[in-house]
Amino acid sequence: MNTISAIQARRSVKHYDATHSMSAEETGQLLSLAMLSPTAFNIQNWRFVVVRDSALRQQIREVAWDQAQVTDASLLILLCADLKSWEHEPARYWRDAPQEVQDILVPAIDQYYRGQDQVERDEAMRSCGIAAQTLMLAAKAMGYDSCPMDGFDFEAVGKLINLPKDHVITMFVAIGKGTKDPWPRPGQLPQSEVVIQDRFA
Repeated sequence: MNTISAIQARRSVKHYDATHSMSAEETGQLLSLAMLSPTAFNIQNWRFVVVRDSALRQQIREVAWDQAQVTDASLLILLCADLKSWEHEPARYWRDAPQEVQDILVPAIDQYYRGQDQVERDEAMRSCGIAAQTLMLAAKAMGYDSCPMDGFDFEAVGKLINLPKDHVITMFVAIGKGTKDPWPRPGQLPQSEVVIQDRFA
């Protein structure tokens, strides 16, 4: 499936075949593709928590409005971000770049993030949002359905997965074999309302 077709076909599917398992190769391919998603300064701040333990999935479902896709989808991926990834050996993010590029960008990372808590969090949300879309489009191209999720108790889920204090949960992505078609698209706004030329009036 080409990219345009995957974008057009991707929907948020809520009902999954709980008996279907994805192979280790498929899971590895999906995660490898998600890891090609761009991040500012190449800090790769996303962390993909793949929840396989069925008891843990049930506990997460209990604090996620009892949404069935949490337990029934083949994969449940919690997209988290390390807020301090910019601090962790930043030279490694540019180790394969020419030295003159390293000399500019590695110090710039520290200058951009140090003391900027809101910037750290904003980057986390941007990075994980892009990675989530990459996951969902890759899944569709591989014949799978998906559902992005934020309907859960973030604090409770953080406790269940032992989320480090310098990390945040941004969203879930459930991936698997859908068993029920989603509703027709409920109402797309016209381009004339959402596309602004140059500046707002």
